[in-house]
Amino acid sequence: MKARVTVMLKSGVLDPQGEAIRHALGSLGFSGVNGVRQGKVIELDLAETDAARAETAVKAMCEKLLANTVIESYRVELL
Repeated sequence: MKARVTVMLKSGVLDPQGEAIRHALGSLGFSGVNGVRQGKVIELDLAETDAARAETAVKAMCEKLLANTVIESYRVELL
C-alpha cells in the first residue's frame, strides 16, 4: 500500500520560502499572485495491507518524525 503525506506550515506561521517564490514569480512577470505557501510531499511504500492500520501507522510517523506539529499540519492519503 502506498501513502502520500502532505506537510504545510500552519496558517499564521511565516513562510519565508513561500514569500521568496511569490517575489520571484512577480519578477518573472507573473503578476496577480498574492500569496504562496510552500510545503513538502512525502510518498511512502508500506508493507501494511490493512488501510486502517496503515493510516494509523503513517499518522504516528508524522507525529514523531515527518512533521513538526508545533508549526506544521499534515494530510495523509492512502493510494
